[in-house]
Amino acid sequence: MKRLVDAIEPGARVFVSTLSTESPLLRDELRDDPERARDVTFMGVQFPGIDSIDYLAVHAQARLVSYFMSPAVRAGLAEGRAELLSLDYRGIVRHLRDSPPPDLAIAQLTPPDAEGWCSPGLASDFMPLVWSRAKRRIAHFNPRLPRTRASFRVHVSELEFGIEADLPLTAFSETACGEVETRIGAHVAALVRDGDTVQFGIGSVPVALAGALSSHRRLRFHGGMATSALQTLWDSGALDRDARITTGVVLGDTGFHDFCARLEPLWLTDVAHTHDVTAIAAIRRFVAINGAVEVDLFGQVNSERAGGVIQAGAGGLPTFAAGALASPGGRLLICLGATAKKGSLSRIVPALDAQALCTVPRYLADAVVTEHGVAELRHLSLDARAQALIAIAAPEHRNSLEQAWSELRKRV
Repeated sequence: MKRLVDAIEPGARVFVSTLSTESPLLRDELRDDPERARDVTFMGVQFPGIDSIDYLAVHAQARLVSYFMSPAVRAGLAEGRAELLSLDYRGIVRHLRDSPPPDLAIAQLTPPDAEGWCSPGLASDFMPLVWSRAKRRIAHFNPRLPRTRASFRVHVSELEFGIEADLPLTAFSETACGEVETRIGAHVAALVRDGDTVQFGIGSVPVALAGALSSHRRLRFHGGMATSALQTLWDSGALDRDARITTGVVLGDTGFHDFCARLEPLWLTDVAHTHDVTAIAAIRRFVAINGAVEVDLFGQVNSERAGGVIQAGAGGLPTFAAGALASPGGRLLICLGATAKKGSLSRIVPALDAQALCTVPRYLADAVVTEHGVAELRHLSLDARAQALIAIAAPEHRNSLEQAWSELRKRV
């Protein structure tokens, strides 16, 4: 009986489906025949906390090219078997287009329709960028994948072979929101206007925000990921029923997958389009809503590194920041809880240091939101910006931030 792993050859560079279209068939076959991963370099945009396959654990001589940090990647870096590329989504697009084509691309798709066409189902973000360039192409046909509307589709004639296997899809559960997230969501909702186009990712703040936006009307959505927050907006009547909903990935449980399959305005497309700065800038009143690890008093944003340890990657934030600020009436809203470690650590910090990475520079700063309020930074002077940020820090940390700024100000 033919298997997906039969197409994997030693020394090959293999691009795999990730996120909600990560193939459980490929996972099971590699587990049963790990020797197939010997001297193979796996590539794919795996996202920490969502993707489950650890390709480096399959075989001691497997390798991985990664764009986001994870515990598996960190271990692979220590062993010299992983590469971590310091790229945002636009950089990943360039890398996938300019680097040598993969020897093999393995996609998870719907079974073909009567005319032989397969849908990418829940993700059309990165696979389309390498599909036509891959030297060989195979597929796992999973009947559980919903057939969605997308710019990318595959005809069976493009495949060396495909294998049908009915297996559970990768599920994603949102983090429950608490009081902090609810307060942040309310502050953000007050900044969003009826008719705005919003972008947000995953996490508890978007969950809270979706509820807070329930009384808004004619909102539109353009982003990299769609989660259950989108359904909340749709069910409340907040979304414009006639506007296209553009995203690259659908993340959620079976119920949300079914909802998206029925959602006529939903349009999945690749990262070259969802993260095109020019296209985003052309959308009037584009409001980018994103999280951060910390923000300093200059307005610099670190969304990648905590305590000196890289947690993820830049992702789409730099693109959405630039696009939102170029959009007529656009906004960039950076959201974070004021403290970490049970209140002992302020996430509004004097200045990013050697333990941090700057994901968004200070010249792109617009508004920062914590549970304590909104710091409107655009057009503010150096000192006014620092004071606005101190005002939304946790009260118990404001004095130390004032003192730190006083010392920093002497050296400006």
